[in-house]
Amino acid sequence: MMKRDECFRVLNRHVHDDDMVVATFSSAFEWIGIRKHPLNYLPVGAMGLASSHALGLALGRPDKRVLVLDGDGSLLMNLGSLVTVAEAAPPNLWHFVCENGTYEANGAYPIPQRGKVSFAGFARAAGYRNCYEFSELAAFEAQIATVLAQAGPTFINLKVEPGPPLTLDYGYMHGAGARTAFRNALNSLSRGR
Repeated sequence: MMKRDECFRVLNRHVHDDDMVVATFSSAFEWIGIRKHPLNYLPVGAMGLASSHALGLALGRPDKRVLVLDGDGSLLMNLGSLVTVAEAAPPNLWHFVCENGTYEANGAYPIPQRGKVSFAGFARAAGYRNCYEFSELAAFEAQIATVLAQAGPTFINLKVEPGPPLTLDYGYMHGAGARTAFRNALNSLSRGR
C-alpha cells in the first residue's frame, strides 16, 4: 500500500506548468498542499464529477494535458463517466483514482464491495486506451513518465491507504479566488505546446 501524498509528490515532478489538474475532495486537499497552482481545477461539491469536468477541459483544450485526481468513492458516484470518457477518447486525459476503500472525505466509511472490485477493470471494460494499477511506490515512480508519455485516455489506479486527517481549507476551495485564478490562467494559456 502506498500513501497518497507520496504518490502525488512523485506525480508532481512530472506535471508541466501548463497542465490542468482536476482534483476532488481528499485528493484536492492533499494536491493543493503539494502544488498550489492556478491551473488546479477544484470541482467543489461535485462528488463523482471530477472526470466529467476533466473531460470537458480535455475536449475544450486538446493542446493541453488534463490530469484527474479522483477517489474511489467519488468515482463510484458516477461510473457512467468512464464510458463517456472512453467514447470521446481524448488523448490528453489521464485519470488517476486513489483507491483506499473509503468515502474518506465523509467520515472514512467503507465503500461498497471494498477490495472486491477492480477500478482499472471498470475502465478497461469501458474502453480506456490504457489502464494501470500501482500498489508499490517504487513501481509507480519508475513507470509514471512512460504512462504520461502515452496518448490517453489513460486510467491509473493508485492503491493507497486512508490518509491522516487533513486540514480542510474550504475557504480556499469554495472561494471565488480559486475559480478566478483558474479562469485567468486558462485564458492566458497559449495554444499549442
